Amino acid sequence: MTDTAPSAIPLSGQVALPDGRVELTPGSPPPSGPYANEDLLPVPVAKRTWTTYNFSALWVGMAHNTASWTLASGLIAVGMDWKQAVFTIALANLIVLVPMLLTGHAGPKYGIPFPVFARASFGVRGANLPAVVRALVACGWFGIQTWIGGEAIFFLAGKLIGSGWSDTGEIGGHPWTMWLSFALFWVLQVAIIYRGMETIRRFENWAAPFVLVGAVVMLIWMSNKAGGLGPLFDQPSKLGWGGSFWKIFWPSLMGMIGFWSTLSLNIPDFTRYGKSQKAQTWGQALGLPTTMTLFAFLSVLVTSGSQAVYGQPIWDPVQLAAKTDNVVGLLYALVTVLVATLSVNIAANLVSPAFDFSNIAPRKISFRTGALITSVLAVLIFPWKLYSDPQGYIFTWLGLVGGLLGTVAGILIADYWILRRTRLDLADLYRTGGRYWYDGGWNWRAVVAFLSGGILAIGGASFKPLIDGRPVPALSSLADYGWAVGLGTSLVLYLGLTLLVRPKEA
Repeated sequence: MTDTAPSAIPLSGQVALPDGRVELTPGSPPPSGPYANEDLLPVPVAKRTWTTYNFSALWVGMAHNTASWTLASGLIAVGMDWKQAVFTIALANLIVLVPMLLTGHAGPKYGIPFPVFARASFGVRGANLPAVVRALVACGWFGIQTWIGGEAIFFLAGKLIGSGWSDTGEIGGHPWTMWLSFALFWVLQVAIIYRGMETIRRFENWAAPFVLVGAVVMLIWMSNKAGGLGPLFDQPSKLGWGGSFWKIFWPSLMGMIGFWSTLSLNIPDFTRYGKSQKAQTWGQALGLPTTMTLFAFLSVLVTSGSQAVYGQPIWDPVQLAAKTDNVVGLLYALVTVLVATLSVNIAANLVSPAFDFSNIAPRKISFRTGALITSVLAVLIFPWKLYSDPQGYIFTWLGLVGGLLGTVAGILIADYWILRRTRLDLADLYRTGGRYWYDGGWNWRAVVAFLSGGILAIGGASFKPLIDGRPVPALSSLADYGWAVGLGTSLVLYLGLTLLVRPKEA
């Protein structure tokens, strides 16, 4: 039961403000029942207070982390020079900004999080499919980033305390103080998220400039060690601008897009607090592509400088910071890494799965409970094992599951922008038997589009070391373009199925 012709059915129980934002009718009872709780209900307009700066700071805080730092340096490793690496990352983030803004539109307009937004296309129950896939990816990354943050604490404490901290008895192949550092960083993140979204907003506001200044300080330090900026720009491209470059460029571009593909889905989790569409649009446009490009530029220059100074490129900022003899500089660099990891992990990998798990059983799982579930699962997947074998686990398991998310983005965009023309019935998003109930709470059209797009996106990819070879060898030529293939296929297929077999209107 849905309304693919938005003007056919009048909406009740909600009011639209002159600026286009919509909320439940003031004074009316909020939606209740098995698919609603306080955290999933629309944010009232009066509480949608995030400004352009808040969204820009959010992206600065998320973009400046160890994983982002190594993106550009990884492109240098495959033979690009600094110009080619920065160009690739800048273009990728301009591309991913488009679905980011399209899916983010529903946030400030209706005040709803991603799993509730997905109910319009997948069904009230069916929305759990993309939500759980997204949550599992986030759990993996949350565990890995928490281990990285624990390493920073371990290294920092070792420099302050000495060998009494670093050279201790081992448990499970790691010093027991490393496990303690991991636990401390885990508790710190849970404490911040447990205080709610307003605490996260305030934390991101000051973390963003702190991390940016830290990256600039590292650049100044490296340029001084190298004898100026010249050596940092002198590393030549091993590919040129011919066929060798373009052969690597396209899969690299898809990889860079895939880095933020998860956020392009669940960005409504943040934009639902937006003061206006202008705030989220300008905040993201100013925060994402500019920040990632600048950070990539700094990363490339510092990494090139490390090659000129030490004879080999040092990709890990923690290991690079350890090269300094200045204790104050070392501590500042490590604290910067710690703040950067904390910033991205809370915003990108803890907020969203908290809403996703809450959506599974709204009456039993609140936002805070969902965050605790994420935190526990992140430990149970043994992130130290994931991090020890990045090729086999991060880029196979997390990468492949993440590749499925492009198919979800295609379905959301087709449903919200093309079929519904941004018009939703807030009350029915929480109601059994409403226009988003479809067939028993599931929209089979979205499920078929999701599965079909997913097969084309990752069917031809290598699953090593999980299995040998590729599940569908005939699709191997599509593997390097998985995100784009999944998004395009699911968008077209979902539109076609909906127009050919129209759901009944409520």
